[in-house]
Amino acid sequence: MMRFIVIMLFVTAALSACSRDVSDLEQYIAEVHAREGGRIEPLPQIKPYETFVYSASDLRSPFLAAVENRPDNLLTSSIRPDQARPREFLEQFPLDTLQMVGTLELGGGHYALVKTSDGLLHRVREGNHMGQSEGRVVEISNAEIKIIEIISDGLGGYIERPAAVVLSD
Repeated sequence: MMRFIVIMLFVTAALSACSRDVSDLEQYIAEVHAREGGRIEPLPQIKPYETFVYSASDLRSPFLAAVENRPDNLLTSSIRPDQARPREFLEQFPLDTLQMVGTLELGGGHYALVKTSDGLLHRVREGNHMGQSEGRVVEISNAEIKIIEIISDGLGGYIERPAAVVLSD
């Protein structure tokens, strides 16, 4: 019997919570229904698709190299990277990550001191290689290391390009 009374009190409390005054909600609904409906803009006209006919299909593709326009002196160029040459340590670093920090006279030889991105110092002399483009050191001065790189010309051959690593501040 006690259980029945507790359940009845719980049901009565739950139902009494639902009987709040909802007149403000009913008033808002009446206001919304009383409003005039807005005008809906018409959908934009869809223009018919105009087909495009590609008329340059018989011309040379701009995405292919124009090998036939290449000068004959480049076809027989003797500039090539030496694939049989053992790679030197500084050839694994791009030139822009190497810093010249000074020069050194040692045993009658003139060396440049080069700092790598990992903070280590290396001695470089004329004839050494550095950089990732077959760069060969051709001259060392107190202000810079002059290098000749062998790079691809984009047409299947190679060209020499001068580069330098200057003394950093």
